[in-house]
Amino acid sequence: MANKRTNFFILTYESFTHYVLLREKVKIIKIETYVLSNQLAQSFFFSQWAYDERRICVVKIITDKGIYGWGEGYGPADVIKQGIALIEPLLLGKNPIENEALWYEMYRKTLDFARRSVLFAAISAIDIALWDIKGKAFKLPVSVLLGGQHRKKVVPYATGLYFSDSENLAEDLIAEAKDYVSQGFKAIKMKVGLSIKADVEHVKNIRKAIGEDIQLMVDSNHAYSLREALELARKIEPYNISWFEEPVSPEFYDQYAQLRNKTSIPIAGGECEYLRYGFLQLLKNKSVDIAQVEICASGGLTEAKRIGSLASSFGVEVIPHVWGTGIGFHAALHFIANIEPLPGRLYPPDILIEYDRTENAIRDTLTVPAIKMEDGYIEVPQSAGLGIDVDELALKEFSTTL
Repeated sequence: MANKRTNFFILTYESFTHYVLLREKVKIIKIETYVLSNQLAQSFFFSQWAYDERRICVVKIITDKGIYGWGEGYGPADVIKQGIALIEPLLLGKNPIENEALWYEMYRKTLDFARRSVLFAAISAIDIALWDIKGKAFKLPVSVLLGGQHRKKVVPYATGLYFSDSENLAEDLIAEAKDYVSQGFKAIKMKVGLSIKADVEHVKNIRKAIGEDIQLMVDSNHAYSLREALELARKIEPYNISWFEEPVSPEFYDQYAQLRNKTSIPIAGGECEYLRYGFLQLLKNKSVDIAQVEICASGGLTEAKRIGSLASSFGVEVIPHVWGTGIGFHAALHFIANIEPLPGRLYPPDILIEYDRTENAIRDTLTVPAIKMEDGYIEVPQSAGLGIDVDELALKEFSTTL
């Protein structure tokens, strides 16, 4: 016990010493933005459009002390890059340790023209990179700086089962779902939104293929009207669906609430929301059972922490939306590690993290160490910052500018 106390004191003292040294001297000297692109071997689609390319914007913020941090924005990569260029002059020469003050400055200086817009994906990318720097400066994981880790490992759910032009789509989806189970996934999310008849058949097939012990979620990407969403929900209720994601347009808060009151399936949404103010509308209207904050678009880790606190005051569960590279994935890992169990109990339930399983060479190779699932869990990094670094060779391979 004495050794543990001594080690804790040394760690705390070292962190405090770093803070004293860095608070007065460290400055942001350079911001590098990269648009990464990779053509897919096989395109896939969902209810709104098709993917034949992965295109992602990441940012590296560098300080005069050699400490740097990585961030990622979710949305149109080329637009996010321009957004970061717009914000860059506000940050150069500033102290990255004071990241929440910098967040407020970015928010205030862009409020008149960027309220709830894609520019917040640029702010989100910067914010994540600042948290990475702060963790490295204090030699602590981001989740500890957020307030502490309520859990050391997280259950990933496989996002997949997209549509394709295959003549044997039903058989392909069944085979894909069985593969996720064989890999050790305890939960799977599938796409719906083609038509109610096709959706019901696919859900029925997948549930039969994976058995009753695997969680199954559906996501229509706001494909349906309220009437259609209600019809689909009632027809798939017998298949033990853990949540129905984005059943209707994100603009229609009241329709979310009406649907929620007429189905036993929990309703999820929020990936299209920006900032705590957007989520306040979602929560005040009692629109969702599960709030899906997209950390790389809704304001970064700084704002996600606030959204999480807001959701907890409404008794609403938070499970972030995750899509992109290992940078965004690890930001979500740290965020989830810090989420308070709701409700609290001796053995709290696991909180899920979205783990996209569609083709993504950028995600699979850009960051080190690689994302690793063991026994159905992914461990929260215990090293400084986000706990990852970027492979420069992979960065060069996928960059559209290097």
